[in-house]
Amino acid sequence: MKRFYSAIVIVPALMSTLYAGAQVLPQVQQSLNAYNSKAAFQEKLFVHTDKSFYITGEILWFKIYNTDAMENKPLDVSKVAYVEILDRQQNAVAQAKVKLDKSSGSGSLSIPITLSDGNYKLRAYTSWMKNFGPDFFFEKTLTIINPLKPSDNIEATKKALSYDVQFFPEGGTLVKGQRSKVAFKVTSNLGTGADNFNGAVLNQKNDTIARFKPLKFGMGSFVFTPQAGNTYHSVIVVNKTTYNKPFPIAEENGYTMQLTDNKTGQLNIEVAAANITDNELYLFANTGAKIKVAKANQLVNGKAVFTVNTADLGDGVSYLTIFNGSKQPVCERLYFKRPQQTLNIALNTDKQQYGLRNKVQVSIATKDNAKALPADLSMSVYQLDTLQKQTNADIQSYLWLSSELKGNIESPNYYFGSHTAESDEALDNLMLTQGWRRFNWNNVLSGKTPSFKFLPEFTGHLVTALITDSATKKPAENITAYLGIPGKRIQMYTAKSDAAGHLIFNTKDFVGPAEIVAQTNFEIDSTYHIEIQSPFSEQYSATQLPDFQLSYAVKNLLKQHSIEMQVQNIYSGNQMRSYYDPGVDSTAFYYKPRKTYKLDDYTRFSTMEEVLREYVKEVFVAKRKKRFNLDVLSTEGFLEGGKPLVMLDGVPIFNMDKVMTFDPLKIEKLEVIPLQYFYGPTNNLGVLSFTTYKGDFGGFEIDPRSVVMDYEGLQLERKFYAPVYDTEDKLNSRTPDYRNVLYWSPTAGTDTNGKNQLSFYTGDQPGKYIGVVQGISTTGAAGSNYVIFEVK
Repeated sequence: MKRFYSAIVIVPALMSTLYAGAQVLPQVQQSLNAYNSKAAFQEKLFVHTDKSFYITGEILWFKIYNTDAMENKPLDVSKVAYVEILDRQQNAVAQAKVKLDKSSGSGSLSIPITLSDGNYKLRAYTSWMKNFGPDFFFEKTLTIINPLKPSDNIEATKKALSYDVQFFPEGGTLVKGQRSKVAFKVTSNLGTGADNFNGAVLNQKNDTIARFKPLKFGMGSFVFTPQAGNTYHSVIVVNKTTYNKPFPIAEENGYTMQLTDNKTGQLNIEVAAANITDNELYLFANTGAKIKVAKANQLVNGKAVFTVNTADLGDGVSYLTIFNGSKQPVCERLYFKRPQQTLNIALNTDKQQYGLRNKVQVSIATKDNAKALPADLSMSVYQLDTLQKQTNADIQSYLWLSSELKGNIESPNYYFGSHTAESDEALDNLMLTQGWRRFNWNNVLSGKTPSFKFLPEFTGHLVTALITDSATKKPAENITAYLGIPGKRIQMYTAKSDAAGHLIFNTKDFVGPAEIVAQTNFEIDSTYHIEIQSPFSEQYSATQLPDFQLSYAVKNLLKQHSIEMQVQNIYSGNQMRSYYDPGVDSTAFYYKPRKTYKLDDYTRFSTMEEVLREYVKEVFVAKRKKRFNLDVLSTEGFLEGGKPLVMLDGVPIFNMDKVMTFDPLKIEKLEVIPLQYFYGPTNNLGVLSFTTYKGDFGGFEIDPRSVVMDYEGLQLERKFYAPVYDTEDKLNSRTPDYRNVLYWSPTAGTDTNGKNQLSFYTGDQPGKYIGVVQGISTTGAAGSNYVIFEVK
């Protein structure tokens, strides 16, 4: 009879929970959908570098892949990526703006010869990615050695290692009296996990409550139940050194969660609570920004169990979040589902051994399961030795795993290899120790709108500036400014400042280093100051670079590499400084002019006034208040109510007296648009564009109030130099070939049949070499492969 009565009590409570769940579940879903609609899209970059160990003076080659951060498919939105090398103090030692086209781009960075030995950070991001913070940027550790500088990092014996110890209760917190899984991670100052240590949890009486040791990469887990009235600490013994570390404090009340994967396609998530009066619980499982599972349940005797079908979850990292009845997240953990779609890359060389200066033929085939699949690929072939080892990260592990977790992931490829009980357990430990998310639930549920300070660069590089009142130093609003890039190719852009004084110049095909001129119309707005802003992010992630140390045993090898690099730069320096034609559109912003006057085709006059009066029939020269004015005559008469836009080599000139005093013999041509011309925020009554012979102003004095500075546009793409030994003369040439990177191609992609054939030549360096191919298909299948061969 008591059992029947209990059932009667539970049924109304359960019905109440179901009713509440029917309200809460769609409310949370709607909140997340609303947040995502405001957040628009997120990008994720992956950078494939030719190798990871460099000597100062070498060139780092890279390929950038841009993907949708939520679905890991190629994303063709941003047209510019920013690549930097940062030192330990977060100072940029090399930077580049790289053109992206059809979701990828490539470039190179020269390693400065002034750098000191150490580990450096390569990072890459787009302008749009700056809105979400530096934790979303691509980052990779590089090792750079300067053999010409005395080093304190080459030691005859290894320095003593130090270790960082961290504990992570499953779900987020320990609760007294509740059984919990506790994950741990022990990492050395070199950034690697400690795989050989013993640990224990002790109470205040130094009684041993639990023992633990690592499974893989310094990580593991154990089950622990904290008791009321006790305090705990941990002891870890690593390499005969004992570390006493604090242990997480257990709460008096709260929630715990424990996930069990029964390996039959179902996950059981048990939630336990202590001293909680709210019995309503909700589980949301989201992959990326999409909620895949939403369920309601109720605590009975302090416990509730949710069942989730793994088939309902998306590939990659899913976030399992428990909410209470007040829609507050109270527990969370991660679960990883290995991606079903993988790019299978078959990579083969025609031989396993080659002689010096031999031809190597490479075949590449890409498939998705058994079906041929074209893919965007990049390939590097470099020498393996004690200094440059094979890297343990690739595009697939980065897109699906590393980019979704916090901190450095040691050997991420391990989790994508063979699926064993050990690798599954190690993967679960990783989910417990390095979790984070791409959005904050509190922001989602409160309806907080994401703020976007940085615009996406849809068409080209955005040059940004701040304009202020020179007297008050306050931002100036609604001021029109001009940005000119002097040269024979007309590049001039306009912008109007917003309330914060921001100016945005949307450039097109701005490639290579140049001098830029930023100004207002000083005839109208002469009291303003323009400051060009750097597009590179000034925010930095908290990820620490591992300590750097070299063994004395590599000293001779390092010296050898240094000599080879210097010889290579001496004999092949010119070829290594060769660049591709950027292939930019040379058409001016006004497209084809109505009339072009090539001054050498006419009588040469000594003054500009004579030139314009004598044969430029579209221009009327007049003097008003003792100052020259130019009016443009269209087919319908004078254009009245304003002034024409007058430019010299693409830079606006507003003082016509200065134009009239300029030597016309330095002008090659004049292009005329005798029409009213709207350009950005400007309304111009005609356009007059003067061009000098060299596109360098020909000595014309720019107004001193203008901002004139050197500015780097999109990087000119350097050609990778690889000698071809296809004749006896070339084969017997005495020019040394000491390349340690035999081949680099950012365009190694396969055709519609999933095939490609490549070839290159070995150099004068015997040894073991590895060829690495990475890439992604249009469907988002990512993968990599490598092949090793020997040169004798």
